[in-house]
Amino acid sequence: MSPLSISTPARLTSVATAKLPRLVLLGLALAYIVAGLFMRDPWKTDDAVGLATMITAIREGGITWLLPQVGHLAHAEEGPLITWVGAISIWIFGPFIGDITAGRLPNLLWFGITASSVWYGTYLLGRRSEAQPLALPFGGEPSPRDYGRMLADAALLLLLATVGILQRTHETTVIPAIMACQALAFYSLARSIDRPLTGATTLAIALAASFLTRGWIGAIPIMAGALLTFYPRSQLWRRKRWLPWIVLLTAALILAWWIPATQGSEYWIRNWKIWNLSSFAGPDLPDMGRTLRDLPWYLWPAWPLALLAVWRWRAWIYAPHIWVPLMLLISSALLLFGLAEPSDSEYALLAVPCAVLAAFSLPTLRRGVVNTLDWFAVMCFSLTVATAWLGWVAVNFQWPAQMSRNIGRHTTGYEPSISWVAFGLALLVTIGWVALVVWRLRVKPQALWRGTVLSAGGLTATWILLVLLWQPAVDYARSYRIMSGQLAQALEQNLRPGECVRGLSLGSGQRASFLIFNNLTFTFDSKCTVVLQQTTNQSLRDNTAAYSDGAEVLWQGGRRADRHEVFRLLRVTPNR
Repeated sequence: MSPLSISTPARLTSVATAKLPRLVLLGLALAYIVAGLFMRDPWKTDDAVGLATMITAIREGGITWLLPQVGHLAHAEEGPLITWVGAISIWIFGPFIGDITAGRLPNLLWFGITASSVWYGTYLLGRRSEAQPLALPFGGEPSPRDYGRMLADAALLLLLATVGILQRTHETTVIPAIMACQALAFYSLARSIDRPLTGATTLAIALAASFLTRGWIGAIPIMAGALLTFYPRSQLWRRKRWLPWIVLLTAALILAWWIPATQGSEYWIRNWKIWNLSSFAGPDLPDMGRTLRDLPWYLWPAWPLALLAVWRWRAWIYAPHIWVPLMLLISSALLLFGLAEPSDSEYALLAVPCAVLAAFSLPTLRRGVVNTLDWFAVMCFSLTVATAWLGWVAVNFQWPAQMSRNIGRHTTGYEPSISWVAFGLALLVTIGWVALVVWRLRVKPQALWRGTVLSAGGLTATWILLVLLWQPAVDYARSYRIMSGQLAQALEQNLRPGECVRGLSLGSGQRASFLIFNNLTFTFDSKCTVVLQQTTNQSLRDNTAAYSDGAEVLWQGGRRADRHEVFRLLRVTPNR
């Protein structure tokens, strides 16, 4: 039986597809991405490492543009794309706004690609005949254009409301870029149905970019998902003749980097291969249990609606509006079972297809269910907004006492001060959230996007409040700026002419932070007589740290907020 002969599960009137003002959608998206992106220090590990590869490319030049490095440390993981884009941004804008701020500008690009691809891809699929709601006996159903626009708005808002990607989209890591690649692939597949040349070309660009962003770990799920959409029973099967063009263009773009890269550094390529191969190993039960525990909150609130969409549209499973995002979702989910340690970088690939599928569930919901979801969003995000304010009160006024003590354990030595500008802006954001809730209660809008606006608006309001009220304390807890300055001063005072400094057990995040803040780099040359050692207080107490005896301690320090991590600057006997 043809799907077109089966009654569609979508039922709604044109009132439910009332147009969401463009300024509301664009303003919410802009507030979401700009808040917390600038005017803060790079945070330890991934955020700092991504920025450090960009700064290294600018300062060192040469091979560091082709093969990312953090100072003297080869960053033989993932790919060079975010380094290229970030370094170009720093080169152009760095002299005017600073390297750190300029290095974060590409996040606006990645977010723009993601948001526009999700919106336009959903719009193209939503206005197709297979996705249309049931025709009403006396008319009044929405037009395909209005219906597709409503679904596109909902998909983007659901993506903005996804809890797990909120912080990650504001960091200089591969996550914003790999999400943009997947979203562009989704749009390309939707576009391929009616404009195959445009769709095939942009799909090849998206697939190659995914490889250049995160190697095979990022490329395989997107490539596999794209290939599965060309199933014989799907609409895309009619465009199968474009597959050779997609493969050839993808391969050409990848080889344009790979061939010179293999000539640049055998060491870097060998370690890149090792990282890719070693990452593909089945997770053990504890890791799988942790993944299954984390995913529901990471993908909230989209995942229940996405599952519901698959069930409600099961008779239309091969229709493009279900099949395309479902294949991208399944391929990304299967990757989690093939990696040794799945992380946020893999979870993020579930967010876009989940949001798209969730949007297509909305026309199938009864009014009572939609109202329940609205109320849940109001209660949930009102609570998070209140919690953000309560945390600010605890930091600045030591009440409630228990919360103040809990925060104090992670911010030892932090001296709070009230910024009245931030306080005023936070008050305005809170008033805006209250106004949104009042609008929902008084106007009682019939538009189907109302619940997604509440969820996206609530999460964005919470994030902005955390940025305005909590960011100084978070910066203190996660930044190495103060400690890096102390280390730079110690080096200046103790380093003799001609001496070099090697790192011992330094983490990549720490190396990156020292490079960013004070342009400090540390070699691996064992002949260096000055050593910067990273260890723990426990190892020093147990006398198990390297050079526990027989080395001159020139300086010892660390971040006051970290009770375990300690750094020592040592002068040791030269190796012969």
